[in-house]
Amino acid sequence: MTETSPPFSDCCAAPDEGLSRRDVIAGLTGTAALTLLGGTTFAASSAFAGEPRALAFRNLHTDETLETIYWADGGYRHEALQQINHILRDWRTGDLQEMDPALLDLLYSLKAKTDSRGPFHVISAYRSPKTNAALASKSGGVARKSFHMRGMAIDIALPDHDLTALRDAAWAMQRGGVGYYAKSGFIHVDTGRVRRWNF
Repeated sequence: MTETSPPFSDCCAAPDEGLSRRDVIAGLTGTAALTLLGGTTFAASSAFAGEPRALAFRNLHTDETLETIYWADGGYRHEALQQINHILRDWRTGDLQEMDPALLDLLYSLKAKTDSRGPFHVISAYRSPKTNAALASKSGGVARKSFHMRGMAIDIALPDHDLTALRDAAWAMQRGGVGYYAKSGFIHVDTGRVRRWNF
């Protein structure tokens, strides 16, 4: 898929997206993941405490697919996290970033909440500073300090789920930011402060 292929666009100038890590931690709530300042993340939710956690992705720009168990036997699986980092890389530059495990847990909870059977369709995940700066220079809709650059955000759709219902399910979890991009056919979720836009 080329950079100009519809219906997808690059987002997101989310409210308060330029927050510091300390601000992000202060904004996490309830069953949200606890992100320490040092960058180590632990799942705070006990909803799925003992069961293995699996995720499936289809990158719409590269057409790569991945289905993997990323958490089992009490911890995150290093090899699976590396595979996820690869499929969620900056597809323009090939740059990789360690994705926030709290974001993966958010997606796992969202998949369970919607009872989806399909893979997450990925429109945008990690963005390198170079890519983000280039996009921000072309559009006011791209945050210059985007959570995408920290592996804390992803733009997604589920092929077997209505987009409005997916948006509402993500917002009901109160696990971070949720943006709704109806015309482009995706929602944005991140592990920043709980907030919403374009609803």
